[in-house]
Amino acid sequence: MAELESPPTEPTEGISLDELRLAARNHALPLEALRYPVTPVGLHYVLVHYDIPAVDPTTWRLAVDGEVAHSLSMTLDELQALPAVEVVSTMECAGNGRALLSPRPVSQPWLLEAVGTGRWRGVAVRTLLERAGVKEGAVEVVATGLDRGIENEVDQRYQRALTLPEAMRDEVVLAYELNAPRCRRSTAFRCGSSCRAGTA
Repeated sequence: MAELESPPTEPTEGISLDELRLAARNHALPLEALRYPVTPVGLHYVLVHYDIPAVDPTTWRLAVDGEVAHSLSMTLDELQALPAVEVVSTMECAGNGRALLSPRPVSQPWLLEAVGTGRWRGVAVRTLLERAGVKEGAVEVVATGLDRGIENEVDQRYQRALTLPEAMRDEVVLAYELNAPRCRRSTAFRCGSSCRAGTA
């Protein structure tokens, strides 16, 4: 009887197992959905950097702290009671086209479909910063999401920073709705657990 060969430990087409795992968690926009001026929620591209947090909306709170006169701690209901703004915005992943690079970094292997247009509704970040009273000397705002994971053997949290002038622009929104209904659980609480104003 012939001896069976062991299955390969790496795909034969040059895509690594790590990339396949990422591709199984994320999905791209079907290009025919570009016909819609606003991408339907189920067709919007999804990129999950770390673990999807389990969050109870009734106990979740947003912290606004750092270089501010008054730290804030707000519930989702309190956020939704503030004046709402709506922004239609096209988003494209910074790694769009990554799978076509040579050499290719090991990450989500996007071709050209990591793009989507959403109607985002929420609170202007400026409104929150004005309520907190940003101190003179603050230069940036760091938003920290609840999603976290291990990267390069270091515990990471999803964070992005904006300069203070960028954060104060009308179209910069802490969103709690996408295309009218509440955000999907995988994206809803990326709106953050904290927003920190800081100095250089």
